[in-house]
Amino acid sequence: MNIFDAVFYGIVQGIAEFLPISSSGHLALMQNFFSKGESSNFAFNIALHFATLISVCIVYRKDVYAIIKGFFSLVKKLFTGKIKQSLNEGERLFLMLCIATAPLVPVKLLGFDEYVEALTGISWVIGGLLIINGVMLFVSDRLKNSNLAVKDGGYLRPLGVGVVQAIIGVMPGISRSGSTIIGGRILGYSRESAVKFSFLMSIPAILGASVLKLPDMFSQGMGTDMIAPLLVGAAVAAVVGFFAIKLLQYLATKNFTVFSVYCIAVGAIAIVADIIW
Repeated sequence: MNIFDAVFYGIVQGIAEFLPISSSGHLALMQNFFSKGESSNFAFNIALHFATLISVCIVYRKDVYAIIKGFFSLVKKLFTGKIKQSLNEGERLFLMLCIATAPLVPVKLLGFDEYVEALTGISWVIGGLLIINGVMLFVSDRLKNSNLAVKDGGYLRPLGVGVVQAIIGVMPGISRSGSTIIGGRILGYSRESAVKFSFLMSIPAILGASVLKLPDMFSQGMGTDMIAPLLVGAAVAAVVGFFAIKLLQYLATKNFTVFSVYCIAVGAIAIVADIIW
């Protein structure tokens, strides 16, 4: 992999990770049709995901700080016997993220992720899932809007959003952010709150997935020729991811029609290309 490849994949990762168009689906299609597995280097893929994680932490730094602070204050309350006291916003948000992330655990334990990984090599399947993703976004725009904020929605809603993420958000071609935003909208969150919670949910999801892949990274190793592409790709993914988040924050006040049309079009092209390629 050269620097230009790294820049290209960094751009794709930064855009697709947060916009509701499926980063896993796009990267898989790019590898299937163009790179013939060149970007399968575990270290490179992990670096791209960590870079987009940094983007979220920068944009939502106040919320991330509150969550970290909430974790330590909860631990303090637990050891001092004050856990029954009312929770502050940071503590509640930390618990909500834990609840929303919990459904991903059985997905890993049952090995469902291995079956999902096998789908990344089947381009027509990814194309079909992209079309489904586009239809879901189209439907979400037609849902009645509400004013419910995450902090006022209780703990069952985060669990519901987490279940949606675990069932369909892990599929290549189905956007993780798109599925969680749609799940949040169906469960009553406002568009802005659904987008915000989706991005915050990406922190434990990306971090957990990356950590679980570390053993594979160390077993495969990384050549010195990958150091420069890795650093460049990660930097590009972080910068592009930052602006992608800002764009989706803005579009949360509008609609996702453009992403719906895009996913349906790319999905159709992928299916046709896989048949004739």
